[in-house]
Amino acid sequence: MGKTAPDTNDDGGRKREFLFAEADFDALRALVREHTGISLSAAKRELVYGRLARRLRALGLETFSEYRSMLTSDPQGQEIVEFCNAITTNLTSFFRESHHFDYLREHVLAPLAKGAPRQRLRIWSAGCSTGEEPYSIAMTLRESLREVGRHDIRILATDLDSDVLSRARAGCYVQDRVKGLSAQRMGAFFREQDDGGAVRYAINAELRELITFNQLNLMHPLPMKGPLDVIFCRNVVIYFDKETQRDLFRRFAQLQRPGAVLFLGHSESMFKVSEDYTLVGKTIYKRNAS
Repeated sequence: MGKTAPDTNDDGGRKREFLFAEADFDALRALVREHTGISLSAAKRELVYGRLARRLRALGLETFSEYRSMLTSDPQGQEIVEFCNAITTNLTSFFRESHHFDYLREHVLAPLAKGAPRQRLRIWSAGCSTGEEPYSIAMTLRESLREVGRHDIRILATDLDSDVLSRARAGCYVQDRVKGLSAQRMGAFFREQDDGGAVRYAINAELRELITFNQLNLMHPLPMKGPLDVIFCRNVVIYFDKETQRDLFRRFAQLQRPGAVLFLGHSESMFKVSEDYTLVGKTIYKRNAS
């Protein structure tokens, strides 16, 4: 357990468990940007302290200076993973921003359903968090295509945070996480489990078989070759600065053919960031012809 010490930079003279100097915050937010692309403003200082103080306790460290040294001495080590996990925010739900799934159903899947068999479709959920988004995509596929197996369809789901990715792979949710789903969907796609007296709802095999979960840092070279027909990258780039957004959208465009679809989050936009896409709906973009 770390020592209690006053933070001389803390307004109001409050005392903290750990000294958290301005130099600590500046160094840590530089590491956050380097490893995750997230740009933290000065207003996020309390968030950084609160989330990383837990790591100091877990590691038995007494100062943020020690923690910074640990991170920089082993930039590929496990603690960098824990550091990124602690900082990243994971807010999601099933069928969040439902108009995106309506568009997917009407403009991507409906034409596929009318076409010849063995058509290829690749969908990427970038920033899949605890799995609600890719499982919502898979449900939309199952509901829209009577015979998904007659086509060549895969969903790739990725996230930087290894902890939430493990939960996504497990595909098991408490009542609060599924309360917005209809009884029809619950009956079709979930099975009820008794977890020591608590009820949980597990995703069934026909959804799981459509999805591949992998850890991926969007700041690193993208390993997939494409082409990707649909990319969901929602409520991710809002944390990036414009330069990082431009680079990411440029790399997305390289993976998509003209007419392919990109969904962004409700607070995100490509305005003055990318000319590779055209807005066709509420935070819905199509890849332009080269």
